[in-house]
Amino acid sequence: MASSSMTASSTIRSADSTGPLHDVRVLDLTTVFMGPSCTQLLGDLGADVIKIEAPGGDSTRHIGPCGEQGLGPLFLGLNRNKRSVVLDLKKPEGRAALLRLAQDADVLATNVRPAGMRRLGLGFEQLSSVNPRLIYASMVGFSQRGPYAPKAAFDDMIQAATGLAAAVGEGSDGVPRYLPITIADRSVGLYAFGVISAALYARERTGVGQSIEIPMFETMIPYVLGDHLYGHTFHPPKAGFGYPRLMSPNRRPYKTKDGYVCCLIYTDLHWHIFLNAVGKSELLQTDPRFANIRTRTQAIDELYQMVAGELVHRTTAEWREVLPESEIPIFPMHTFDSLLQDEHLSATGFFKQTEHPVVGKILETAVPSEWSGTKPTQRKPVPTLGEHTAEVLHEVGLGDAEIDVLLAQGAVRTANPKEPQA
Repeated sequence: MASSSMTASSTIRSADSTGPLHDVRVLDLTTVFMGPSCTQLLGDLGADVIKIEAPGGDSTRHIGPCGEQGLGPLFLGLNRNKRSVVLDLKKPEGRAALLRLAQDADVLATNVRPAGMRRLGLGFEQLSSVNPRLIYASMVGFSQRGPYAPKAAFDDMIQAATGLAAAVGEGSDGVPRYLPITIADRSVGLYAFGVISAALYARERTGVGQSIEIPMFETMIPYVLGDHLYGHTFHPPKAGFGYPRLMSPNRRPYKTKDGYVCCLIYTDLHWHIFLNAVGKSELLQTDPRFANIRTRTQAIDELYQMVAGELVHRTTAEWREVLPESEIPIFPMHTFDSLLQDEHLSATGFFKQTEHPVVGKILETAVPSEWSGTKPTQRKPVPTLGEHTAEVLHEVGLGDAEIDVLLAQGAVRTANPKEPQA
């Protein structure tokens, strides 16, 4: 997807690359979770992702074990298949270096607030003036057309703002809680990955780039209200908020004699098999709650409580024998530890140990898609801060002397800074 005027650097960048995005160059001005999760997906599918970092680096470099080396576990999980370039964009020379990189880029992805990008002189207008084919993808907290536009946003804040934290509490003990994963950051990052891919496709048809905005708040609201607008889908409302099956306090992994199991009894056939297995098949005819999916949904909390009361009497293995897994979704509950031993993931090679050149052996996950033709591969280990600064600047035509001047000015930094020349 590079421009028709393919440059020498474009040829260099595609030589060791595979995957459906192997000719796409991405300037990644994102930090923390949302943006890096998006750009890692692009890199996993072959894009040449150049992570532009401030002199202090992405803050997640320093969290957890090996954080003192700038390669903590959270950073390692979000930044493979990228190259790190350090630019001080507050310096005119750093900004000029970015504009030089933008001339040969396909995508600029940022989660810097738009006002901040404009102050740096790096808004869409400035970038598109040096490269009209550029896709300028801005991941923001809130749509820039509304009163929340200037607000910063973090995952916890979006979970609260969209009603997700309240729904988690309502479905348990009434105390609002955040999900213990960065669900908003990673979901919006996934959506941004799709939006950027679609924008690249549109550019191939039109020949022109564009600015796209991906707001966290508006992206996550359909996630939540898609299930829980429920009766308020209609005007006037025909019922309350909340899909009853998902809001049931008894919707949880069920305790068995020796552990916990997910056992989803949902369809007519599921209930027929389950009630026969526990010797209560007569309820299908005598209990009006079992008449159809509508009546079961209305009484779902009571029915889930009944399932819980039955499953505790047998072991997980016994239930997997009694309830045919080909008909009923049933699965032992994993912990983080047991997940790493899962037989299916072992058979598919999903987890693998790789040797990182700085921190040694690390555990990585596979790219979760299968391709018959343009198969992506994991080509680059997670970079140290500024590891590829000189390499990338050379690719866009800067010589050693020019790079030395930028180093002396503090506009760029390499992984192993050298003393400026006197």
